[in-house]
Amino acid sequence: MAELERLWIVRHGESTGNLAASRAEAGGAELIDLTDRDADVPLSPTGREQAVATGRWLAGLPAAERPRIAVVSPYRRAVQTAELALAEAGVPAHRDERLRDRELGILDLHTAHGVRTRFPAEAARRARLGKFYYRPPGGESWADVALRLRSLLGDLRRDHADGRVVLFGHEALVLLLRYLVEGLDEPELLALAHRGPVGNCAVTGWHRDPGGTLTLTTFNDVTHLHAQGTEPTREEEVRAEPV
Repeated sequence: MAELERLWIVRHGESTGNLAASRAEAGGAELIDLTDRDADVPLSPTGREQAVATGRWLAGLPAAERPRIAVVSPYRRAVQTAELALAEAGVPAHRDERLRDRELGILDLHTAHGVRTRFPAEAARRARLGKFYYRPPGGESWADVALRLRSLLGDLRRDHADGRVVLFGHEALVLLLRYLVEGLDEPELLALAHRGPVGNCAVTGWHRDPGGTLTLTTFNDVTHLHAQGTEPTREEEVRAEPV
């Protein structure tokens, strides 16, 4: 199988949804106070600063290591992150709906407390099935997201063999890309998820080793934000999941 030379995925910068979700969880609310649909949630001012800092990091890479193309989630917070990050790097970009965030169906806009209170049967079903296979009504499981991400990864390997590609997406996609690229199993993926959230504008990357395999080089890295005096955040995704 043809392989990429380098692959990165950048989680979007802090969004207004991240802030609303954090306030709701901290206040014990059942619902997140957010009027935007998930696809339209924009970056916060801090998120925009994070995206600009990420752009400086990309522009500072040697030409032989810089991404040649970017593929972006169509969700507004990811699009804004990519636009700001790629402004100085001169990297062409296109959007792909397979990089959209996981859809939570009827659990959308509910905090973990809200799910337990309003949908106790779903909370119990999720506890029985586990994080990877549980699909909320009208939504997606992690396995569903992995399937569309697997399709995208296959296209990238076919169309950009020997290329350098940067993706802009969401937290679940960062973890699931590790699952796919590194051949993790379900327990390994869940252990990775339990280590804590992926930071806003954190970089995860792989490079092709001499044997032709993509090997992890960095995970959940926000060094570039610290280096430029930009505030890192580790906000949870806008839509909380039942626990």
